[in-house]
Amino acid sequence: MARYIGPKSRISRRFGEPIFGPDKVLSKRNFPPGQQGNNRRRKQSEYGAQLAEKQKAKYTYGVLERQFRNMFDAAAKADGITGEVLLQNLESRLDNVVYRLGIAPTRAAARQLVGHKHIVVNGNVVNIPSYQVKPGDVVGVREKAKSLEVIEAALAGFNHSKYPWLEWDENSKSGKFLHKPDRADIPENIKEQLIVELYSKQ
Repeated sequence: MARYIGPKSRISRRFGEPIFGPDKVLSKRNFPPGQQGNNRRRKQSEYGAQLAEKQKAKYTYGVLERQFRNMFDAAAKADGITGEVLLQNLESRLDNVVYRLGIAPTRAAARQLVGHKHIVVNGNVVNIPSYQVKPGDVVGVREKAKSLEVIEAALAGFNHSKYPWLEWDENSKSGKFLHKPDRADIPENIKEQLIVELYSKQ
């Protein structure tokens, strides 16, 4: 399973945001990486801004280039506003749903749980992180994995009312995917229109 395995703090510093979750380095060095990173004042071009937004989205959701392009093409063919549909499809990925439900502390950890067959969808084990969860699907923890320390630690004190498109059942350690999220409810700081503009040039 291909995924980004490079230095994560460096990526977070490039965008000035905790892309991969809370990052102590970002609070200490909140300027771009590289020599004299905090002294650079070069104006970003329109293309540079569009490219940066696409890169940010890819790193945030843990999707590589070809997969991201395929998701964009699918969103462009679907009904609705392309940028919003793209973000909704990214939010519907199984690894992201596991993360949003609080079962894992980060998307990378969620991807690992899925890959190791600790997650079930409608009672069946699914080990494909990119699996598209559909409205009405129930995503939960496999029975023998419910006592895993990483899952218990992640769920402890997690606010399950944060995301209105998900409904959590504490007894069964599972959550129902009620519907695809509205754009206003997606907390990620991504300007999806810039991504649409970038791909429209290609």
